[in-house]
Amino acid sequence: MRTALILAPALALLAAACTTSPERQAEYAASQAAKVPAATPAGEPVDCLQTNRIRNSNVHNDSVIDFETTDGHIYRNTLPQSCPGLGFERRFAYKTTIGQLCSVDTITVLQSGVRGPTCGLGTFQPVELAE
Repeated sequence: MRTALILAPALALLAAACTTSPERQAEYAASQAAKVPAATPAGEPVDCLQTNRIRNSNVHNDSVIDFETTDGHIYRNTLPQSCPGLGFERRFAYKTTIGQLCSVDTITVLQSGVRGPTCGLGTFQPVELAE
């Protein structure tokens, strides 16, 4: 009986901590958007990038990754769904067998060396970053 009395308040506090007000959600979304550098589309989106042409990736937040290719072009990938932890960890892994990273592929967030959430990619939009 005593265990139930201790657990009930603890569970209520945990439930309250997990709920986020609309104001906090909007504040978080604004802070995430502020981390993404302004960019102008520089052509039609493509479905795939050759993995041997990817020089660098720059994670801006839970939804936006810029891929830099060996020829200096930047391709912005805006994920269709937010990927929890991606913006914090800023690192991910992917696996492909065809030498291309495509919009139908997934990435997995790396969290302190372990696998985190797996999330789908969007199309790769060529962009020119604002100065």
